[in-house]
Amino acid sequence: MTAEERQHRLEAHLQKVEFASLEELAQQVGVSASTVRRDLTLLEERGTLRRTHGGARLLNPRSDEFTFSTRDTHQLDEKEALGRLCASLVKPRQSVIIDAGTTCYHVARYLESQTLQIVTNSLPVANLFASSQRIEVVVSGGVIYPRLGVMVGPLAVEAFQKIHADVAIMSGGGITLEGITNSHALLIDIQRAMLDAASKVIVCLDHTKFGRQSVAHLCGLDRIDTIVTDSAAPTELVVALRAKDLEVLVAGPDNTQSGSPTMETQPVPAAPESPAREVPQRRIRAKAAPVVEPTAPAPEALTSVTEISWD
Repeated sequence: MTAEERQHRLEAHLQKVEFASLEELAQQVGVSASTVRRDLTLLEERGTLRRTHGGARLLNPRSDEFTFSTRDTHQLDEKEALGRLCASLVKPRQSVIIDAGTTCYHVARYLESQTLQIVTNSLPVANLFASSQRIEVVVSGGVIYPRLGVMVGPLAVEAFQKIHADVAIMSGGGITLEGITNSHALLIDIQRAMLDAASKVIVCLDHTKFGRQSVAHLCGLDRIDTIVTDSAAPTELVVALRAKDLEVLVAGPDNTQSGSPTMETQPVPAAPESPAREVPQRRIRAKAAPVVEPTAPAPEALTSVTEISWD
């Protein structure tokens, strides 16, 4: 492969993923990292990309597919339902890692009333709680990608490697019986650090992610505690995931949990009324008191008293 072919392939890969690590790019073209570094320098001089710490970022993407504001309009109703259900799993005063996906942002919106400590690499999530008096926000370091609203790179990875959290709320590009995948190797490194840092991992995926494999493998299903999805998720895959002892919660159209991915939650029938129970009659026992002789005649003198007591 010539240098020109390598550079064309590098640019084509960056058009797909927008940013990538040096190691990821080296694997794409099958050369050493030092060779890729020289290619990136030439592409940067042409104005195609910008080199960053540990990788490269495309300057003029052909698509707005990865823009946070654009992605946040996809499956909006489903994300709202997921967000409310997932937020209900978080307990007050827990420490919570929140991933940078748009679905996770909708979860964050339903956490505003709680008292929590949140750790995130998402700029939109951090900005959401910027003026909160209840929530303490810890923001990772790293390189900022404004269009994605995310911080990536070695500093971001290191930040999550040094903490522990009660819960991690994450998202991904796809889920199959082989595990969870995502689009970017740089995001994968950070997400793996999130997995290692949390006692419980919740992954929020709308129905479009089911049965889909994205570019990079994140983890197997054994690393996940709970999957939260919407009512349009394919029944067969939901059943198969549950058969692997994975908790799968399905948000119904009314933002409540549904027992089936294709059915709304049915109201619980009222218990049948029991026949009226016959109440036993209490017995009244009269006790005669001794007659008291009055010292002086009185009209209509009381000659006896009846005491009434309950058994």
